[in-house]
Amino acid sequence: MTNLVFGRRQAEALVYREARLLDDLELDEWLTLFTDDGIYWVPIDENAPVDESVSIIYDWPLRREERVRHLLDIPFPAQSPRSRTMHLVSNVESVKQESGEYLVRTNQIIHEIRVGDFSQVGLGVVNVLAGQVHYTVRIVNGNPLIAMKKVLLLNREMPQGNLTFML
Repeated sequence: MTNLVFGRRQAEALVYREARLLDDLELDEWLTLFTDDGIYWVPIDENAPVDESVSIIYDWPLRREERVRHLLDIPFPAQSPRSRTMHLVSNVESVKQESGEYLVRTNQIIHEIRVGDFSQVGLGVVNVLAGQVHYTVRIVNGNPLIAMKKVLLLNREMPQGNLTFML
């Protein structure tokens, strides 16, 4: 760990950059925001141990890379046509933890749409997902990296539609 101060301004820069990369589909660069052991997790029950519960998404590094390859390189029906997204980020807070890592909490709204042939069910409809996103940020060689991204969807206990676009 370094003595780098990682306050709200630095946290905002990280999460705003992440949102832009996701919306612009710059997913290879998005992968570089994570530590080598970084996790991307969308739990149903945030209090249950991850190895004892079902998650909407639980991506360790190799699985996260596989998800990106699917979205960018492999045409599949759930993303044909590919989703367009707009991430809105607010209420950014950064708190240093005893471990030396930082907990960054945000509220986020993701607007998603798939355009194309409107005879296909779900196309042309703007879907809205809202939730809190908690990042565990670790400073590695002076750079803030995401060790864990946990997305707490507002409606996480309810049936979900097509979330194959979700990162």
